[in-house]
Amino acid sequence: MSSPNVFETLIEPLRRAVAEEGYTVPTPIQEQAIPRLLEGRDLLACAQTGTGKTAAFTLPLLQELSRTRKSVSGGHPRGLIVTPTRELASQIGDSIAAYGRHLKIRHTTIFGGVGQQPQERMLRQGVEVVVATPGRLLDLMGQGHVSLDRVELFILDEADRMLDMGFLPSIRKMIARLPKPRHSLFFSATMPPVVAELSRSLLSDPVRITIDPEQPTIEKIVQKVLFVDRGNKDALLIDMVGEKSMEKLLVFTRTKHGADKVVRKLQKAGIDSCAIHGNKSQSARTRSLQGFKSGRTRVMVATDIAARGLDVDGITHVFNYDLPEEPETYVHRIGRTARAGADGSAVSFCSARERNWLRGIERMIRGPIPVEREHLYHSEEACRARGADARPEPVRGGQGRRNRA
Repeated sequence: MSSPNVFETLIEPLRRAVAEEGYTVPTPIQEQAIPRLLEGRDLLACAQTGTGKTAAFTLPLLQELSRTRKSVSGGHPRGLIVTPTRELASQIGDSIAAYGRHLKIRHTTIFGGVGQQPQERMLRQGVEVVVATPGRLLDLMGQGHVSLDRVELFILDEADRMLDMGFLPSIRKMIARLPKPRHSLFFSATMPPVVAELSRSLLSDPVRITIDPEQPTIEKIVQKVLFVDRGNKDALLIDMVGEKSMEKLLVFTRTKHGADKVVRKLQKAGIDSCAIHGNKSQSARTRSLQGFKSGRTRVMVATDIAARGLDVDGITHVFNYDLPEEPETYVHRIGRTARAGADGSAVSFCSARERNWLRGIERMIRGPIPVEREHLYHSEEACRARGADARPEPVRGGQGRRNRA
């Protein structure tokens, strides 16, 4: 525990809300970020989901706005949080509601996939904070429902995922509409050159924080890889998921079509499952997530972009039905399990054409993933694949990363 505890520096209504949420010890990013943000410093943070970053920026945001109370006119928020996915926007909105329950600070979330009239109505009534995804926010700006001319505090979350999803041009348009001076916060799990350049255009003399929870998380996770021909992956998954010891499973596929196909196979085998990806309506995504969180649905099948930012407790197993192309994505995926001191397992299926991706993952984590050969569908061809045999198969029906959510 830090001394003094940074939660003690918060105003009383926030301290009370934090206690009611059951938090007593801040995470490293909260410890480092909250004091500097309360001083009004810009922040550049390299941190991924699961580090406690939402509270790290939500609590200072609420304190800053509550200490300088101003009247808010319709369509002119004082705080703006932009995030890449609907689910993450909803979760941040929930955090603002929870931490701000004893404050009179109004907020709303705006994103696509649902009707925009209720969102327009909230904006007209006047809110201090808007949590938004880029597409819907730009639409409402273009229609004159919201203006950024009075934003005092701007938070950009998951900037690297914005790049993956093709949102960077939209983000640049927003930044151009923000007033100066302002208080700006920038979060990204990784910092490729384009994202670093964007941060420089947004921030002024920022405090820099890097939180890397990946290795400690990996050490808590039992990892294994099963070599299997692609045509046998469904049967292998059904066999393994049938084990009752697997209580809450998150399965990753590379494509939206693949996620739906896996769910159909599981449901046909009598296994409760649901899919979450960008082609689902918002109401369907919300129902799936609620069912998975509550335990009514044991298996959720997701694409990487749809799952980014999801915070679900108690995931016992992560399955990589398809191996990811980028080794860092493997670490992000398996980090969904073994949280808060719990045990967790990560199971990866590897076909011959995915063999080179597995080698890249093992280079990044600096060691081989244990191989389980004792299963009905073991493939020596996949295990030994090299060169031409290990070329990744093309993704059908998409035009690059943007269409894989």
